Amino acid sequence: MHPEKIALTQTVQKGGCAAKVAAAELRRILQQVSFPVAHPALMVDGRYFDDAAIYKISETTALVQTLDFFTPIVDTPKLFGAIAAANAISDVYAMGGRPATAMGILAFPLTMLPEHVIVDVLQGASDKIAEAGANFVGGHSIDDDTLKFGLSVTGFVHPQQVWTNTGARAGDHLILTKPLGTGTMTAGVKRQQLGEEDIIEALDSMMAINNVIDYIPPGLLASVHAATDITGFGFSGHAMQLANASNATFHIETGSLPRFNNVFHCLENGFLTRAHRTNAEYTTPHIDDSKLDTWHKLLIHDPQTSGGLLLSVAPDASQALIQALCSQFRSAALVGTVQPRQDKVVYFA
Repeated sequence: MHPEKIALTQTVQKGGCAAKVAAAELRRILQQVSFPVAHPALMVDGRYFDDAAIYKISETTALVQTLDFFTPIVDTPKLFGAIAAANAISDVYAMGGRPATAMGILAFPLTMLPEHVIVDVLQGASDKIAEAGANFVGGHSIDDDTLKFGLSVTGFVHPQQVWTNTGARAGDHLILTKPLGTGTMTAGVKRQQLGEEDIIEALDSMMAINNVIDYIPPGLLASVHAATDITGFGFSGHAMQLANASNATFHIETGSLPRFNNVFHCLENGFLTRAHRTNAEYTTPHIDDSKLDTWHKLLIHDPQTSGGLLLSVAPDASQALIQALCSQFRSAALVGTVQPRQDKVVYFA
């Protein structure tokens, strides 16, 4: 037992993927930067807001590179480390790859938090990296005013089996693998209106790695045409980016979106983050959510941390894929379809 119990969420202003720079602000910043001319081996860069970069090494191997870090989203250090690791590793899975190595990114207030806190954060991350079959190979740390942790992850994928944001096809079915609602539920913890024991289902979901490849039969892998993971920009933002990159329109059955049991209770109690507003501002010109009530609108904009994968799959394989995925992802559900490009990028029914 550690003698000091510290609520990590009370040491920072905002936590998890809700702490991301607002998508509209990020786009404005990036538009002002001149990037190097891409090397011919660079298959995927940040142009379409994909989850990771892909660099072709040979005809059979491509490198997957990503990084992700954030401030504490939960109070328990070991849980924070595990969630941060699962969230970062997810980007490799979202590209159809497998993680190989992970390096830690750590900012730690040496004079404010005891040593056991960071030991537990690193142990939680190390355990999750091992679960993913990857190697924890080092990293970099600085003394900072607030705790921040994440990973730079490298993986591999066959160049012809990469999942990107540009691959969704008209007629495809859309599958979401995890429930929505981590943003509002962890906001309740941040406000000290909920304890971690009240959001166990969300904690379990955030700690679950998005290794869908091991649960999809090899013969069905080619049926997955595109993928992204749902994180800080909410379901609305990431679905919009995927549809836009594919020059398609998504029709979403909002009632089919899986959600945690207490999500609407949390939203009704006003457990919101800045990202609920900025995600709505980012997506509103490009989506149609006019048929939704207040709570479903907030749900689609809810910033997820270590959320599920949104898969665009061949329609004749969708039921078999859901059945295969449900052995590990119990909430996996068919949530919509891909249509030819229309006036709006995403329609919510």
